[in-house]
Amino acid sequence: MEEQKDLSAFMETKRSSELIYDGKVIRVFRDEVTLPDGNVSVRELNRHVGAVCVIPITAKGEVICVRQYRYAVGELLLEIPAGKLDNPDEDPREAALRELREETGAVSGKLTYLGKYFGSPAILDETIHMYLAEELTFTDTDPDEDEFLEAVRLPLSTLCDMVLRGEIPDGKTQAAALRASKLLEGRLP
Repeated sequence: MEEQKDLSAFMETKRSSELIYDGKVIRVFRDEVTLPDGNVSVRELNRHVGAVCVIPITAKGEVICVRQYRYAVGELLLEIPAGKLDNPDEDPREAALRELREETGAVSGKLTYLGKYFGSPAILDETIHMYLAEELTFTDTDPDEDEFLEAVRLPLSTLCDMVLRGEIPDGKTQAAALRASKLLEGRLP
């Protein structure tokens, strides 16, 4: 394991912060910071309330993914269920259960935390909490009014192969699929 370095040798300290844009999902700031060497620089960043993603595994070992169009990249993507927190104080575990049910109709009897994911930490403070959902039962879906989704089931091994072949460009799906695969591998006798 890598030796921990003294954080002060890398730390940037905020001198000032200016709100540039206050939107529905993100808030953009221009911060002036003091660098570790004493020089001053500017950082522009998006602040986000946070999010969750869930890799639901059925009793047959299939992952329930969702296919949806992502306007920002102009592509139809295959992803695991995900969504933003309703507010900064929302329990990510509860948000994960909500997003899972809304997007797939699945209700999890066993939810395992897989860690956090930073998608673009140079400019975005969004923390995505990743979960593995097992022991699934099903009810109706209830997507948000602006979500148009198609559920797709495929074996976890197929999803991981697709990740490794570069066919899944979504980072949270990549990370969660590979983490879930390794975790489940360790459980096998």
